Amino acid sequence: MKAFLYGVRLQFIMDIRSRTMLVTCYLVPLVFYFFMGGVFTSVMPSAVETLIPSMSVFVIAMSALMGLPPSLGEVYGGGIKKIYKANGVPVCLGVITQFISAFLHTLIVCLIIFATAPAVFGAELPENLPLYFCSLVIYLCVMLALGCVLGLAVGAQAKQTMVAMVIFLPSVILSGIMFPASMLPDILQYISYIFPSTIAFSSMTAFEVWHLPVLCAVFVVLAGIVALLLLRKSAD
Repeated sequence: MKAFLYGVRLQFIMDIRSRTMLVTCYLVPLVFYFFMGGVFTSVMPSAVETLIPSMSVFVIAMSALMGLPPSLGEVYGGGIKKIYKANGVPVCLGVITQFISAFLHTLIVCLIIFATAPAVFGAELPENLPLYFCSLVIYLCVMLALGCVLGLAVGAQAKQTMVAMVIFLPSVILSGIMFPASMLPDILQYISYIFPSTIAFSSMTAFEVWHLPVLCAVFVVLAGIVALLLLRKSAD
């Protein structure tokens, strides 16, 4: 247990020093938050009602899809996996430690947004805080699991970036965080529910409990895919 906690702590520190994680998990999300937060509240005064969930969904999608996969690719696409196997370390350790580290880093940024948005932009706090944070945590786990699938299934970093953008852009545009989803054509509104971001944003703003089991089911499916990919990696 001590070795595992040490591995998580070491990965957390390494991610802080990683330029990729620093840019995708802290720099870009916070710059986007402070810049677009002012734009949203100026153009649409009603945006203060959903600013915190909107920025949190963007931060999580950015961190999980653009930051986590390259880090996993370095572990399982290079010599680190061979070191794991040579020393009898479970192959799953890299996924677990990076998942926990990315979870903590991303949660920190979400808490910064939650703490500063009311003072900086006059944003309103979510009405149901327990359900909001529950939705936030589950959505974060879902997107990080999706990032793990991407990092394990796609080897080349260039391909990872391309696939991540194909998922990231619709997740942001169609989820309703940029503009009300009701402005979209009906067909796009239906398509948007393919992406976890839409379900999570609805859960954070409409506070309908049925969204949570759906997100949990998606996480279980993604976790199963990650387990299968790790089995394939351990057999290589």
